[in-house]
Amino acid sequence: MSRKIELLAPGGDVEAIKAAIVAGANAVYCGLDVFNARNRAANLSLDELNGVIRLAHKYDCEVFLTLNVVILEYETPVLVKLLNQIVNSGVDGIIVQDLGVFNIVKKYFPTLYIHASTQMTTHNEGQILFLDKIGASRVNLSRELNLPEIKNLTALAHKHNMLTEVFVHGALCISFSGQCYSSSVSVGNSGNRGRCSQACRDEYVETEAGNRYPLNLKDNSAYFDLPELVDAQVDSLKVEGRIKGAQYVYTVVDTWRKQINSFIDSGKLVGDDSNLHKVFNRSFTNSFLKGKLSKDMFIDSPRDYSAKHALEKSGAASETQKCDVKNELYEDRKVLGTTLAHKIKNLSIAKEDLEISFTAQLGEPLRIQVITSSDNFSVKSSMNLSTALDAPLTADALTKRFKNINNRSYAQASFDFTQFDEQLIIPFKELTIMKNKLACLLNGSIEMIPQVEVPKFVKNTKPDTPLSLSILISEEKDVQLCELTDAHIYFKLPESFKKDCTKNIELLQRNSQLIPWFPAVLIGKDYEEAIKLLEVVRPTRIVSNNTGIAYKAFELGIDWVAGPFLNTTNSHALVTLKEALNCSGAFISNEINANQIKNIVPPKNFKLLYSIYHPVLLMTSRQCFFQRTVGCKKPSIENGCMLGCEKATTITNVKGVSFAVDKQKGGYPSIYNHEQFLNLEIVRDFSQLFDEFFIDLTDIGSGSKDKPDKVKLIKEFEKFISDVEQPKNVLEKMVTISTHAQYVQGL
Repeated sequence: MSRKIELLAPGGDVEAIKAAIVAGANAVYCGLDVFNARNRAANLSLDELNGVIRLAHKYDCEVFLTLNVVILEYETPVLVKLLNQIVNSGVDGIIVQDLGVFNIVKKYFPTLYIHASTQMTTHNEGQILFLDKIGASRVNLSRELNLPEIKNLTALAHKHNMLTEVFVHGALCISFSGQCYSSSVSVGNSGNRGRCSQACRDEYVETEAGNRYPLNLKDNSAYFDLPELVDAQVDSLKVEGRIKGAQYVYTVVDTWRKQINSFIDSGKLVGDDSNLHKVFNRSFTNSFLKGKLSKDMFIDSPRDYSAKHALEKSGAASETQKCDVKNELYEDRKVLGTTLAHKIKNLSIAKEDLEISFTAQLGEPLRIQVITSSDNFSVKSSMNLSTALDAPLTADALTKRFKNINNRSYAQASFDFTQFDEQLIIPFKELTIMKNKLACLLNGSIEMIPQVEVPKFVKNTKPDTPLSLSILISEEKDVQLCELTDAHIYFKLPESFKKDCTKNIELLQRNSQLIPWFPAVLIGKDYEEAIKLLEVVRPTRIVSNNTGIAYKAFELGIDWVAGPFLNTTNSHALVTLKEALNCSGAFISNEINANQIKNIVPPKNFKLLYSIYHPVLLMTSRQCFFQRTVGCKKPSIENGCMLGCEKATTITNVKGVSFAVDKQKGGYPSIYNHEQFLNLEIVRDFSQLFDEFFIDLTDIGSGSKDKPDKVKLIKEFEKFISDVEQPKNVLEKMVTISTHAQYVQGL
């Protein structure tokens, strides 16, 4: 086999990264203490990152830095400062979620390779093309995809010189990554900011099906699926686990390394995966990859399963036997720990010593020699030294000028002036040239990129136009609302379409005033049917929460608006949408607060929208929520489930808070908060910033709550938007259970 298969390992701290290197990882991904989606990991300092890069590269291991969270407007200068610090570090790529980071890196730091994070929810062909357009060099495909879907997307990515990576081991999210807001809504810790509190692992009041952890998935393991992944041409096999310790990383990576090597060398798999069961796990499943979404994917405990697995495998019956089995497991872990400690004890990320000597003689070039533990080289000036009439070169001046040369990789230099004659001079410009040459040589003969400044956005003068209201509906019977209002009416399209069914096409053709609203997730034939609808109807305007549909709208020249589930939080993200894909407007994320919104600057002729009333989505899943709650009789999800199933229930956590579990025909199973989102404050705070305020009248996710009269709601919202001094109490009484906590707490 000639094609390289990359084994990509997690590195939550320096010890874990060392463990990954000695275990045979081809690459590691790690984060700093800012802008990364694993805040609970130990993470690295900037000095440690530079040391890790030096160490990893000695062992032909690449290093990818995670910057995979949404960025707030005020953080842009900090982000740019960080990019200036890492652009010369030798880092092999950055992992990105925020659309604004794509814009900044592509324009100002083009030497950095951008990897699209799993948080970007990439699952269809259009999204591959979207990512190619905005500058991604590789993409982490959604972990909900099956092998044929992965194979198709990888083939398309390769046509556009993009690589693909797939998670093959570690924890699974039950929600589509990037589309989970449960932690954000429940406790103010957003998964889109790396602060997920894992509400899906919480304990709930026992369900009808007898489960106390109804949302808790087993861990992912594709250990025996390696041939199919190779056949799918996947470039990188990614291990999850940046909050796991070094021993876990070593064990998993070492086991996978042996599996890959065996398959490359002999075409055969290692049949023994016992070591994977000796470190933390919740038992294992490969059901997403196999496309068999069954009850067996779940386990009714989020705790470590390794001891239970050992007991089950041993068949131990007596308490003495069980105790012996557990002791053997703990002893095996100790041996693994000792082995690891021995292997990494001599690995160092310390900076190398650096000695610089200056040779200066009248009529000769200035010579600067550099000695490190691994290299020895010198540079000469292009002109000779002459006698100084005043201000000669001095040891102090040269020390000051050269002391911090490449201080990322080298300790502060020691200087030797024993062959340095005084009262001599060459132009300071020549010294700068020599310093830059040395810096380049110390950087592996790669030219150092000078620091850049990213211009600040200047607020445009916005025309004093009246605010408009927009409304979302999902049923044809509500089309009559169009006759009662001048508001834009969006029509929510399903996440799943019956193949070759023209129902939605005909509805939109009959009602040309309806603006199609595309969902966040569209996979396989559902994406193809959505594209067919777009091509046939050719609406004048759409809203898309899916970047694949957005790309197709751009191709067709259709006016499109970025929906709220694209998680837009900063001005640079708006610029990416406008400049790369001719987007005409965007919803600002409901996760951010007033202070985080106030300095956002839209591009010229670009609309800003915000949803002020909607059900609060917590998560959307490809897996079924009813198998473990009300007890669906089907052993696994069938083809007809998406189109035909229409169920609802509630789950209640041990704190007594209930959530609506909702499955619409043609929709993915979703969970909603018990409160509706109602934010009237933003209308008063930012009537000059936004062009359109939005209300959701679909009834989706409302659970058992009373449903307000839609006609009255529209009239009251129109009154309030036309005159923000209107009292709020009428609307607040109509929406009896509501919250705008996200607008208060922000990210």
